[in-house]
Amino acid sequence: MGRETILELWRYRELLYFFAWREIKVRYRQAAFGAGWAVVQPLLSMVVFTLLFGRVAHMPSDGIPYPIFCYCALVPWTYFSSVVTTASGSLVNNESLLTKVYFPRMLLPAGAALAGLLDFVIGSVLLVGLMLYYHVVASWALVLSPVIILVMVLVTVGVSMMMAAANVRYRDVKYALPFLIQIWMFATPVIYPVTVIPKWLRPILALNPCWGIVDGFRACLFPGIPFDARLLGISVAVALAVFLAGVYYFHREEKSFADVI
Repeated sequence: MGRETILELWRYRELLYFFAWREIKVRYRQAAFGAGWAVVQPLLSMVVFTLLFGRVAHMPSDGIPYPIFCYCALVPWTYFSSVVTTASGSLVNNESLLTKVYFPRMLLPAGAALAGLLDFVIGSVLLVGLMLYYHVVASWALVLSPVIILVMVLVTVGVSMMMAAANVRYRDVKYALPFLIQIWMFATPVIYPVTVIPKWLRPILALNPCWGIVDGFRACLFPGIPFDARLLGISVAVALAVFLAGVYYFHREEKSFADVI
């Protein structure tokens, strides 16, 4: 991302806020639960995973109650998956806007990522409630959580820009993406702890940027889960690479959006 691009995005920052606000209003328009859906989705997933993996399969959770162990990972994962799904169609769904008015096109997927932070905050409030219910005291590493959140946003924006740009040229993306996200979740330690993975395999799986996000969140909250600096460093490095690759691919394809769409 060049200096000119950054300056251009700064000039259009108010438009970014508008796209984010519009996304929030469209998402919850005429919805009976409104913003409550930000809690319902990870909460129901937590209940299902707790019954299947916690009670039936007896999945270990590093001494932490399985419901909160699982929900802690579902909050960032739900942000990532929902934003990528929404942002992948942001360009196609705004076809008339793209062909008539000029503005930095990356504001559309970036607006979806910004709007998704509201759901993330709401889901985090319930997470605090669960910690109080299970008498879980946060680790000192909680002060590092803003870094993990920043990495989460960067990788989400990077993947979102890739999918949004690819969806303009290849409409197969909207059919393949749900399957890809489902597989991605099982490759991320959402329903299982890192300790069940053989040590020799962990550096390979840490190439998944969502691995570091989920494991980093748990390490920030739960004293019994230590930071693995090596694995976290691998995931953060890959996350930054994904973000830069997403910006590069989006910028390369941007010139042809109006013609292809």
